[in-house]
Amino acid sequence: MGLNLNDKKAVVAEVSAQVANAQTIAVAEYRGIEVGDLTVLRKKARESGVYLRVLKNTLVRRAVAGTPFAGLADQMVGPLIYSISADPVAAAKVLNDFAKTNDKLVLKAGSYAGKVLDKAGVQALASIPSREELLSKLLYVMQAPVAGFVRAVDALAKKREEEATAA
Repeated sequence: MGLNLNDKKAVVAEVSAQVANAQTIAVAEYRGIEVGDLTVLRKKARESGVYLRVLKNTLVRRAVAGTPFAGLADQMVGPLIYSISADPVAAAKVLNDFAKTNDKLVLKAGSYAGKVLDKAGVQALASIPSREELLSKLLYVMQAPVAGFVRAVDALAKKREEEATAA
């Protein structure tokens, strides 16, 4: 059973709200994927903070019209699952990681920073470390000099203690 006009308007409004906060949209063809596999994909998307949904292409075209993602409208053909995220990498990473283990999910295109990406572009975007990974690396780099300084101070204190007890 199809959607009535009010349902369609509600879907367009929901997707428009997601697109307004998004930095990245990635789309993939999901033909032939079993329900259990889609459930796993949806779970991973929720854990990553990604809006993931199978939508009518015409409704998504309306939702992205007039946004930086409008160029993606030409790629919206066939049975697609849409991955939308505020994190620049998460949407692409969720679909790309799942596509590695399930050959029935085929990456089609994406959009980031107003640019339309092909399959290779989406895969390249997915290979970038996530925000959390980058922050943890930055924290490690920032802590290394402090840890070295603390060890040096401890060694100096021990040396002075040894000199004081020896004298």
